[in-house]
Amino acid sequence: MLKSLAIRELAIVDRLDLDFAPGLNVITGETGAGKSILIDALGLVSGGRADASLVRQGSERTEISAEFSLAGDSSAAAWLKDNDLDEAGELLLRRVLRSEGSSRAQVNGRPVPVQQLRELAASLIEIHGQHEHQALLNRGHQLDILDQYARAQAARQAVGAASRRWRELKRELDELRQQPSVGAELIGYLRHEIAELKPCDPRPERVQALSEQHRRLAHAGDLLSGLAHVRAALSGDDEHTAEAQLGQAAHELSRLLAFDPGLREPLEQLESIRIQLDEVGSTLERIEGRIDLDPEQLAALDADLARLHGLARKHRVGIDDLGAKLAELEARLDAAQNAGERAEAVAAALQSARQHYDEAARQLSAIRRAAAKKLQREVVTLMQELGMAGGQFVVDFESLDGDPRDSGAEQVEFLVSANRGVEPRPLRKVAAGGELARISLAIKVATIDLVDTPVLVFDEVDSGIGGGIAEVVGRKLRQLASRRQVFCVTHLAQVAACAHQHWQVSKRSQGQRTESAVRALDDQERVEELARMLGGLTITPETRALARDMLQRSRQEA
Repeated sequence: MLKSLAIRELAIVDRLDLDFAPGLNVITGETGAGKSILIDALGLVSGGRADASLVRQGSERTEISAEFSLAGDSSAAAWLKDNDLDEAGELLLRRVLRSEGSSRAQVNGRPVPVQQLRELAASLIEIHGQHEHQALLNRGHQLDILDQYARAQAARQAVGAASRRWRELKRELDELRQQPSVGAELIGYLRHEIAELKPCDPRPERVQALSEQHRRLAHAGDLLSGLAHVRAALSGDDEHTAEAQLGQAAHELSRLLAFDPGLREPLEQLESIRIQLDEVGSTLERIEGRIDLDPEQLAALDADLARLHGLARKHRVGIDDLGAKLAELEARLDAAQNAGERAEAVAAALQSARQHYDEAARQLSAIRRAAAKKLQREVVTLMQELGMAGGQFVVDFESLDGDPRDSGAEQVEFLVSANRGVEPRPLRKVAAGGELARISLAIKVATIDLVDTPVLVFDEVDSGIGGGIAEVVGRKLRQLASRRQVFCVTHLAQVAACAHQHWQVSKRSQGQRTESAVRALDDQERVEELARMLGGLTITPETRALARDMLQRSRQEA
């Protein structure tokens, strides 16, 4: 639920800090007092379009923060976890809009793109008003509502999986069928390239061995002279060699050992070094013996490496990657030679995948059509209660031909008529905003157990009605609020009387500035506000008594 809303410098609002309760929250006030500002604030913090005109005149920025409490198994909690933005059961959304038009969004104190804010907010709050862009007017959303009502999620997932499998096979078959036009030419080309590469044996380990052998032969002279110099420095007849120096040092320590027994350990270490030095000399001698000055072998290696480098340049790869290139060419040749057989196998699999999709789509359609009949009955009953006597609600199915779709083999559209004898029309073409809002309410009540959106907002759902119908609307909103937190902007006392929490919006002028204020009403203040809504400018004891009676009855019926 929405726990709190903080608004700074929005339109004619200076500063508001509001704490909300569960249940039905109604918002009332005189026309022009600024009731829509709360809806605008919720829209902005839900990722709505940033409009610089909403920044209060004379201010640099508007700031809105909304705090929610979340159930651990909600879709919003899952979204936060998937995006590494989760906190312990709490959620803070923040939106900043600057006067030059830029905006920033935060989730739990961390910056996020507005698109991410919009995705998250879609699982938290739904706003239903008299605007054509509301989600219920979208045919895709209508199909989602029907599938939720039908509890058809598993069947729809099966259809989606079958559709995706069909597309994968279709794409593979199209690629295979493009090959025959260049098949013979392609096969000839691949065979030529392989025949050129394969005798060179371009395996990485062989290329490395060739390079090392070539490096030794190319520098054989330097190696021989260098090794001779090193061996001469280590041992020989010269008194300055390492071997001679170590011998002298060992002799001196042996003489001094008679005066200090502690010199035995360094003497033994010197003897160990002399042994190691002798082993180094032997190793160098063996290596020197393996070095061969062979110009013919060097030339052959030069030729091999030149061939490999030339092939690498031709194929635009490194010399160490020639082995992988050969494997790639062989794989392509195998695929080209077997393309016909593979195409036949894929075509058969594609046909089978289409049959599987058709069966899954048929089952989904059957589930949808059965649920549609039940949904129609429930919504029509609610429409009668909401003042649309003789109204109709029809879930219209349109079969879709052509390729498989993830959503199934049909699309749906909600058709409505608010009055008897009027042909049902698409919901998106309903002209009266009040009718649209009441139909939205009816659908929401009918599907209350199917959607986990915790916060619902209705903007002037009572437009164009009054009397007993208004009271029914209030009851339905209160019923909806038993399972969700509901906000409703209303002009009708009958609706406002059903609220669990009542908010009043007022406007006042201070000098050259106008400010809008919002406050929660206590019981006595609610009586006065309801009396104002009932009686207009003149509030009589009778209107107060009626207001008090309406409050008492709404609580008794709850």
